Amino acid sequence: MDSLSTANTEFCLDVFKELNSNNTGENIFFSPLSLLYALSMILLGARGNSAGQMEKVLHFNHIAEAFKPEPNDSSQCSETGRIHSEFGVLFSQINQPDSNNTLSIATRLYGTKAEAFQETYLNCSEKLYKARLQAVDFAQSTEETRKAINAWVESKTNGKVTNLFTKGTIDPASILILVNAIYFKGQWEHQFQKRETVKRPFHLPGGKSVIVEMMYQIGTFKFAFIKEPEMRVLELPYVNSRLSMIILLPTGATNLEEIEKQLNLKTFHQWTHASDMMEREVEVHIPRFKLEIKYELNSLLKSLGMKDIFNQMKANLSGISPVKGLFLSKVIHKSYVDVNEEGTEAAAANGLNVVVKRLPLRVQFMANHPFLFFIRHIHTNTILFCGKLASP
Repeated sequence: MDSLSTANTEFCLDVFKELNSNNTGENIFFSPLSLLYALSMILLGARGNSAGQMEKVLHFNHIAEAFKPEPNDSSQCSETGRIHSEFGVLFSQINQPDSNNTLSIATRLYGTKAEAFQETYLNCSEKLYKARLQAVDFAQSTEETRKAINAWVESKTNGKVTNLFTKGTIDPASILILVNAIYFKGQWEHQFQKRETVKRPFHLPGGKSVIVEMMYQIGTFKFAFIKEPEMRVLELPYVNSRLSMIILLPTGATNLEEIEKQLNLKTFHQWTHASDMMEREVEVHIPRFKLEIKYELNSLLKSLGMKDIFNQMKANLSGISPVKGLFLSKVIHKSYVDVNEEGTEAAAANGLNVVVKRLPLRVQFMANHPFLFFIRHIHTNTILFCGKLASP
């Protein structure tokens, strides 16, 4: 499970850097776990170079045991390899019924009725990913299909992710579309009081500022001060302490770009390692904000190296269908987050750079300028969401 968590973090940072290079100065929000889950469902039916490219981009190629069948398992899905069954175990740990937190992931493959799909693939994707490929008629019923997909996603995300496909965005010539949406609603373990929320400026790059609703509380939280690059790291737990939000806030002369440049698997673990974060009394100021962002990820995934599955001549998805010419037409991902006083609604480090001595008894965490935030499952150290608030 640790290897899956590492792959999740590496994939998360790859996607973030790619989005950030194309959207400098813009808000970013996505779910690496939800995307990894959805793309693994395609990997289940990919073969040859298509599978090799996917394994590399998803960072599964480093997991030696990942694609060995389960020992003593003779079921038809066992030969797909352990990585797929591990996802099921991970999800059951993360998505436990909880009256205070709701996590809903909607993943489905829509394939044209003209193709004959492998029965084994249909059964295994349902067994391992709780997601069955849905046969639709893109060519003859494009608009009806669009509405049906939108209605399904809306129902799976508590009505928060709506109109995923706007009119005219589904090509009648589509072969296979991967739809992926996620919704999360969580309550803070220590809620902010609405009466403490005040209007304050949020400083943007270039000297401009916008007025935001700034939430405020004093509480005991895990906190770290990083020397290089200079930043404050705060962890805000949700009820039951199964999930938490970690915020990386540049301070002093450091700007967010410097943190982004140094962000990788090693530094992320160093900056957020639990043993290096000390419980302290913290004066917390963070803005209320709401993000709803949709990405078409074909070009991003191609940039990362996942090229063949989008190419009709090169894609090898023979595990999904024996019909030649099957390829992935489009990958759509949409996530929603609402951070407010009650909580959040969303759809081996050496610690040398961590300073914990000589800090004042109470420290201030004033998030009144751009910052990065991550929502993670604490026990498995899995990143559910990754975001950048550039402008509330």
